[in-house]
Amino acid sequence: MYRSLNADLIVETSRATQQRIAERFTNSGLSKVAGEIVIVSEEAAALAAWLARPLYWLRALAVLGIAAIFLIIISVAVHLKVQMTVGSLSEFFQGTDAAINEVVCIGVTTFFFLTLETRLKRRRALKAIHELRSLAHIIDMHQLTKDPEHMADTPAGEVRHPQNPAELIRYLDHCGDLLALLSKIAALYVQNFDDPVTLSAVNEIENLTNGISRKIWQKIMIFDRILALDGGPDAAGAKRQH
Repeated sequence: MYRSLNADLIVETSRATQQRIAERFTNSGLSKVAGEIVIVSEEAAALAAWLARPLYWLRALAVLGIAAIFLIIISVAVHLKVQMTVGSLSEFFQGTDAAINEVVCIGVTTFFFLTLETRLKRRRALKAIHELRSLAHIIDMHQLTKDPEHMADTPAGEVRHPQNPAELIRYLDHCGDLLALLSKIAALYVQNFDDPVTLSAVNEIENLTNGISRKIWQKIMIFDRILALDGGPDAAGAKRQH
């Protein structure tokens, strides 16, 4: 039960996170990004289930293709008259080279049919992972300007922006939550799809989100110090309970 990711719970967590952000920072860009992540999580759940299922029609096509290749080889071998005598050393090397080329060609063609299913699934998974990479960079853009120099009052009725260190910490916390969700969504794609190329792309997403999260936590520590200086040690602790 606790040894694999539950796609439904990831979708549920994405929705809850989006709702918290929308309530706290109404109509903000981050709430809209969170809404996109909800959609992506739902698509990821469906795609992960598709990646886990065997594509029998494609496997049947691969078997037919390989069978056709060997039937052609057998047919040619049966009707081909082979002269076993070799007139010279150059003829021997020419015949050997031709035989090696044929074996390589057959091997490449067989490999093509055997990897059809994996390559089709990999293409769809990598496309989805590319979307996660873009979302991670968008979240990074949202947190870049969140520092003391950009704190300002927001007129009533307009987009709700963070206005003080406590709200900036909450905003940055939400950015970290969204990055963590992106990492978990990426992990869904390789949970039941054993492909080294896709796994490498997922690892890149995890490294990217971890790197951005480290920058976010550095800012949070700075705002923690600001709160401690402004309101004493209890202010930082109260912020965490907020």
